[in-house]
Amino acid sequence: MQYTGERVIPKLMSPKSGILLEHLFRYRFARKFCRGRILDIACGVGYGSEILINRNHTITEYVGIDNCSESIDYAINHYNYPRASYFVDDALNEELHNIYGKFDTIISFETIEHFDGDTKFIQNLYNLLKPSGTLILSTPFGRGKDHPCSNPYHVYQYTEEEFMDILKPFRKVTMYHQLDMTIEIPKPDKKYYLMVAVCEK
Repeated sequence: MQYTGERVIPKLMSPKSGILLEHLFRYRFARKFCRGRILDIACGVGYGSEILINRNHTITEYVGIDNCSESIDYAINHYNYPRASYFVDDALNEELHNIYGKFDTIISFETIEHFDGDTKFIQNLYNLLKPSGTLILSTPFGRGKDHPCSNPYHVYQYTEEEFMDILKPFRKVTMYHQLDMTIEIPKPDKKYYLMVAVCEK
């Protein structure tokens, strides 16, 4: 598998890569919220499983789903842990909850901006969560859904107000912001580039 700059592949990247470190840190941040059955939707090559499962005995199962069969093959070959399994599927498949069941925790990093159908995607995540389950969802800041996006891989990028609005099905949303290796409740007058929402059903 080749590194194109879009999908993070730790074993093919410099360990000092800023993009890699930022992605790894998001999984480390998410780990403290994880328990029970974990779904990583748009899991890429599966590197997040290593961070989440390692020394975390509150996780009983990790399920990674991605629409790229090459990425899933790579995950099976490189991150094949006893509690982990990987599947090729579409994040907009409305039958996901019937196929894979319910989860205690769902992680989806930099996914929602890649396709039309964000409302359907959020409803899928809601249906996949158990009552009182937790979703950790991230997306970069943007000028808004009605503005052109400079990233060729993104359909649009949200303002924070738009992102909060799409998360309305959840009873509680705590919004964190990320800058490099820092994820925190946003501080006034500090510029961040990415939003990380922790949502409770």
